Amino acid sequence: MLDPGDNSELPPIPGKRYFTISEVSDLCRVKPHVLRYWEQEFPKLRSVKRRGNRRYYQHHDVCLIREIRHLLYIEGFTISGARNRLMHDGEPPAEVRAQALALLAEGLEEVRRLLTSDAGPS
Repeated sequence: MLDPGDNSELPPIPGKRYFTISEVSDLCRVKPHVLRYWEQEFPKLRSVKRRGNRRYYQHHDVCLIREIRHLLYIEGFTISGARNRLMHDGEPPAEVRAQALALLAEGLEEVRRLLTSDAGPS
Protein backbone atom coordinates (compact mmCIF):
# COMPACT_ATOMS: atom_id res chain seq x y z
CA MET A 1 0.00 0.00 0.00
CA LEU A 2 1.31 3.43 -0.91
CA ASP A 3 1.29 5.68 2.12
CA PRO A 4 0.51 9.39 1.54
CA GLY A 5 3.18 10.55 3.96
CA ASP A 6 5.34 13.64 3.90
CA ASN A 7 7.05 14.61 0.60
CA SER A 8 10.42 14.58 2.39
CA GLU A 9 10.12 10.78 2.56
CA LEU A 10 9.94 10.51 -1.24
CA PRO A 11 12.90 9.09 -3.14
CA PRO A 12 15.05 11.45 -5.25
CA ILE A 13 14.07 11.88 -8.89
CA PRO A 14 16.63 10.23 -11.20
CA GLY A 15 18.15 12.23 -14.04
CA LYS A 16 16.11 10.58 -16.76
CA ARG A 17 14.20 12.29 -19.54
CA TYR A 18 11.05 10.13 -19.45
CA PHE A 19 9.42 8.07 -16.72
CA THR A 20 6.75 5.38 -17.06
CA ILE A 21 3.58 5.60 -15.03
CA SER A 22 4.81 2.82 -12.73
CA GLU A 23 8.10 4.66 -12.12
CA VAL A 24 6.21 7.87 -11.32
CA SER A 25 3.90 5.90 -9.07
CA ASP A 26 6.91 4.65 -7.10
CA LEU A 27 8.67 8.05 -7.08
CA CYS A 28 5.58 9.92 -5.86
CA ARG A 29 3.93 7.15 -3.82
CA VAL A 30 0.67 7.55 -5.71
CA LYS A 31 -1.14 4.69 -7.43
CA PRO A 32 -1.29 4.71 -11.26
CA HIS A 33 -5.07 5.10 -11.38
CA VAL A 34 -4.73 8.24 -9.24
CA LEU A 35 -2.17 9.65 -11.70
CA ARG A 36 -4.56 9.02 -14.60
CA TYR A 37 -7.35 10.74 -12.67
CA TRP A 38 -5.15 13.73 -11.83
CA GLU A 39 -4.37 14.15 -15.54
CA GLN A 40 -8.08 14.75 -16.09
CA GLU A 41 -8.38 17.18 -13.17
CA PHE A 42 -5.21 19.26 -13.52
CA PRO A 43 -4.72 20.97 -16.91
CA LYS A 44 -0.98 21.54 -16.28
CA LEU A 45 -0.37 17.81 -15.90
CA ARG A 46 0.01 16.15 -19.30
CA SER A 47 1.82 12.93 -20.00
CA VAL A 48 3.24 12.09 -23.40
CA LYS A 49 1.48 9.12 -24.96
CA ARG A 50 3.46 6.81 -27.19
CA ARG A 51 3.16 3.41 -28.76
CA GLY A 52 0.22 1.44 -27.39
CA ASN A 53 -1.16 4.52 -25.62
CA ARG A 54 1.51 4.20 -22.91
CA ARG A 55 2.03 7.23 -20.70
CA TYR A 56 5.44 8.79 -20.20
CA TYR A 57 6.09 11.66 -17.82
CA GLN A 58 8.92 14.19 -17.92
CA HIS A 59 10.89 15.53 -14.96
CA HIS A 60 8.70 18.64 -14.60
CA ASP A 61 5.59 16.40 -14.56
CA VAL A 62 7.01 14.39 -11.67
CA CYS A 63 7.71 17.62 -9.76
CA LEU A 64 4.16 18.80 -10.45
CA ILE A 65 2.73 15.47 -9.27
CA ARG A 66 4.69 15.80 -6.05
CA GLU A 67 3.33 19.31 -5.60
CA ILE A 68 -0.23 18.13 -6.23
CA ARG A 69 0.31 15.27 -3.80
CA HIS A 70 1.57 17.70 -1.16
CA LEU A 71 -1.40 20.04 -1.63
CA LEU A 72 -3.94 17.21 -1.42
CA TYR A 73 -2.44 14.87 1.16
CA ILE A 74 -0.37 17.14 3.39
CA GLU A 75 -2.09 20.54 3.24
CA GLY A 76 -5.59 19.08 2.91
CA PHE A 77 -6.73 20.93 -0.22
CA THR A 78 -9.64 19.63 -2.26
CA ILE A 79 -9.05 18.81 -5.93
CA SER A 80 -10.70 22.11 -6.88
CA GLY A 81 -8.69 24.07 -4.32
CA ALA A 82 -5.42 22.50 -5.43
CA ARG A 83 -6.27 23.20 -9.08
CA ASN A 84 -6.97 26.86 -8.26
CA ARG A 85 -3.79 27.12 -6.20
CA LEU A 86 -1.70 25.74 -9.06
CA MET A 87 -3.39 27.95 -11.66
CA HIS A 88 -2.79 31.11 -9.61
CA ASP A 89 0.57 30.09 -8.20
CA GLY A 90 3.14 32.76 -8.89
CA GLU A 91 0.54 35.45 -9.57
CA PRO A 92 0.54 38.39 -7.19
CA PRO A 93 -2.63 39.17 -5.22
CA ALA A 94 -5.28 41.34 -6.91
CA GLU A 95 -4.48 44.45 -4.86
CA VAL A 96 -0.79 44.25 -5.80
CA ARG A 97 -1.71 43.89 -9.48
CA ALA A 98 -4.06 46.89 -9.20
CA GLN A 99 -1.31 49.03 -7.64
CA ALA A 100 1.15 48.00 -10.33
CA LEU A 101 -1.35 48.85 -13.07
CA ALA A 102 -2.04 52.24 -11.49
CA LEU A 103 1.69 53.02 -11.37
CA LEU A 104 2.08 51.88 -14.95
CA ALA A 105 -0.83 54.09 -16.04
CA GLU A 106 0.73 57.10 -14.25
CA GLY A 107 4.07 56.43 -15.94
CA LEU A 108 2.45 56.15 -19.35
CA GLU A 109 0.53 59.36 -18.77
CA GLU A 110 3.78 61.12 -17.90
CA VAL A 111 5.41 59.81 -21.09
CA ARG A 112 2.41 60.99 -23.11
CA ARG A 113 2.66 64.47 -21.55
CA LEU A 114 6.38 64.64 -22.33
CA LEU A 115 5.84 63.54 -25.92
CA THR A 116 3.01 65.98 -26.56
CA SER A 117 4.93 68.91 -25.03
CA ASP A 118 8.03 68.12 -27.15
CA ALA A 119 6.01 67.56 -30.30
CA GLY A 120 4.50 71.04 -30.26
CA PRO A 121 4.38 73.27 -33.36
CA SER A 122 7.81 74.05 -34.77
